[in-house]
Amino acid sequence: MRLCRFRHAGQVSAGFYNEAYIVPVTAAVAAYAIATHKKLNIPEADDLLALLPPDGAACQDAVKLAAWVAEMAQMLPDALKLATQAVELLVPIALPPKLLLLAGNYAAHIEEGGGVAAQRAETFPYVFMKPPTTLTDPGKPVKIPAVSPGHIDWELELGVIIGRRAKGIKEAEALQYVAGYTVVNDISDREFHPNPQRKMRQKDGFFDWQHGKWHDGFCPVGPCITSADAILDPQKLDMKLTLNGRVRQDSSTANQIFPVAAVIEFLSSIMTLEPGDIISTGTPAGVGHATGTYLKPGDRLEATIRSIGTLVTPVVAE
Repeated sequence: MRLCRFRHAGQVSAGFYNEAYIVPVTAAVAAYAIATHKKLNIPEADDLLALLPPDGAACQDAVKLAAWVAEMAQMLPDALKLATQAVELLVPIALPPKLLLLAGNYAAHIEEGGGVAAQRAETFPYVFMKPPTTLTDPGKPVKIPAVSPGHIDWELELGVIIGRRAKGIKEAEALQYVAGYTVVNDISDREFHPNPQRKMRQKDGFFDWQHGKWHDGFCPVGPCITSADAILDPQKLDMKLTLNGRVRQDSSTANQIFPVAAVIEFLSSIMTLEPGDIISTGTPAGVGHATGTYLKPGDRLEATIRSIGTLVTPVVAE
């Protein structure tokens, strides 16, 4: 099942996501009760974790309701379907406890930047974090920062939503801790150099790179979460990003150096993962920096991952 958060008529709700329309969960619960004379225990809230595996309190009923909505799709009254274009989609997890991202998890991306990719056994995942102020709703614009406007880039990534508290988890069991998957666009400022008059220090280059990830709105996420039970193998997902209709990234999660389960094992060895944490698993080749192509106002990004959906992000000036 695919679930989203959205705002309509001033109210934030959870919904079953479809490219054409969204069925509000609360409205579907009411329609199901009328049609089947059975009651489902699903709360009236926009917390998607409650509806998702492995530990969502209403997960079993949500799966049952999602199957019913899909089966009755052609027969559902129009009043139950909200046109997707008519609602305001929101980040699927409103306030993730942690927003963790990987750098250099696809060999071809490392190589297009002039680096040499090491074998998995010879290295470990590079992980960094973004502040919550970087989160941007689906369809909302990314703003080119006035402080450093010239080298803003895109990075299509598979996002993993943690659904169960995890510490010291082994790779073989790691996917049991996943609630679902989403699309992330790790927007990056490739040439951020604070204080042009500065005296260079040994680690300035690293911090320039890291600070270039932190501008407001630099992490669009969405449009929905596909539940983990609907994606049994996250290493078989096609990925594609277009800029103004032109394909820039075209790859698969099969090309990750560290697969999702290995990333969870590594992270849980050094920190406690919590329900709602988002792990963005790195980007494949095709970023703008490789060809000197950077974002400008008026651009439109469409980031797609099979079985999840398309995250649309326009670009505007700050």
